[in-house]
Amino acid sequence: MPDANDNNSPDPEQDLAPSKSAVKRQMLALQRLGESLLELNDKQLTQIPITDEQLLLALRETRQIRSNSARKRHLQLIGKLMRHIDPQPIERAIAAIHQGKQTNVDALHHLERLREDILAAGISGVELATARWPEADRQQLRQLVLQHQREIQRGKPPAASRKLFRYLRELQDFYGDAD
Repeated sequence: MPDANDNNSPDPEQDLAPSKSAVKRQMLALQRLGESLLELNDKQLTQIPITDEQLLLALRETRQIRSNSARKRHLQLIGKLMRHIDPQPIERAIAAIHQGKQTNVDALHHLERLREDILAAGISGVELATARWPEADRQQLRQLVLQHQREIQRGKPPAASRKLFRYLRELQDFYGDAD
């Protein structure tokens, strides 16, 4: 009769090693994380908590590679190097960078809507900007709105509209978002 403590009996707790497929999925996830690191510029890359110099070197080298097969091999190397580090801080840092980008994009869209509202309201639209930024130059805003109206009447390109957007962006950068 086999003993309950016999080593030949299959014990599910002893077989805790991940399956081959799970290991491959994990390696591919690390490789994709490495690819997302390659999409960052140098300034953004310095914000990522990577202490492994070999990984940083591999990332820089991969940016130089133009051959598709060589790049693919180098991405595999990056994935291999990333197995030895904790990917969670890197993922959080990348998410924070993408969140910052999205915030900037949202702010620009908000400014575009404000510009369109100002131009649609005409001269009275100047009050929309001055309500938001009391420091704004009313005269400059008024001139840009009038210039935009003249451009529309003459069928010219919307140069005043672009100037107005730049001015609104300067106001936001300098005085902040008053909303």
